[in-house]
Amino acid sequence: MESKELKERAQALRAAGKTPKQIARDLGVTRAVVTRLVRGVDVVRPGRVHPAELPLLGCWISRQWSNGLSVADRPADWVDDAELPPMAMGAGLVSVAVARADGDAASTCGFLVDTYCLGVKNALPPTTSDPDEVPHFVAEFFAAYDTPPVEAPIDLARHLVFGAVDYARGLGFDPHRDFYSAAPLLGTWEPPSRITFGLNGTPYFQQGPHDNPDRIMRTLDRTVGRDNYHFTVVPTLF
Repeated sequence: MESKELKERAQALRAAGKTPKQIARDLGVTRAVVTRLVRGVDVVRPGRVHPAELPLLGCWISRQWSNGLSVADRPADWVDDAELPPMAMGAGLVSVAVARADGDAASTCGFLVDTYCLGVKNALPPTTSDPDEVPHFVAEFFAAYDTPPVEAPIDLARHLVFGAVDYARGLGFDPHRDFYSAAPLLGTWEPPSRITFGLNGTPYFQQGPHDNPDRIMRTLDRTVGRDNYHFTVVPTLF
C-alpha cells in the first residue's frame, strides 16, 4: 500500500510535467507504482503556461550560501560574501526565494535548504499576489537574517535546491512535502550539481527545533556509517 505522502509527491511531479519514468527515478519506486499513483492527474491545464516558462521577476539567496561548500567551474555571477566569517551562525542553512510573472500577477515560492545534510527542510508553495508585493514578500521571507539576500541567477538556485535534494536522498532523506509544488518555479533540472554538498564534503547534521535526532542519526548510520558524518545535537535535559 503506497502512503498518502508518496501519492501526493508523485501527483505534484506529474502535474509539473514530469514523466512517470522521471518520477520513478526521483522517488525511488518502480514505474508501475508511479503509473498507478498518478492516474487521472491533469498534466496540461488549458490556458496555463508551465511555471518554468513564466518570465522571471527575481531570484534571491541568503548570504554565505557557499559556506563549507565547493563549486566546480564556478560561474562569475554565482557571488557570495567571501569577506564574511566562513563559519558564521547559520552556516549550512540557506534560504532561496523565486518570483515569476504570471499574467498580471506574480507567483512566488521559497525553500529552506540544509546544504550539509537534510536537503530541503521546508518550502513555501507558490502563492499569487500583485507584482508590487514582491519586495514585501522578499523582505518577510528573509526577515530572520541580519543582512538582506543577494540577487542570484536562477541557475544557481536550481543547483542549490535540486542538488541539495539529490544529496540528501543519497543519505536517506526526502525533501519537505511542499518542495514538489514549489519546485516547478525553479525550472528544469539537469543533474549533476556543480556544488559539492556536506561540510567540506562530509555530511554534517545540525539539529533544528523540529528534527528527530535519533531517527536522523540512525539513518546516517545505515547509509554512510557512524564514522563518516559529523553532528551537533541539543542535549536532553532531565
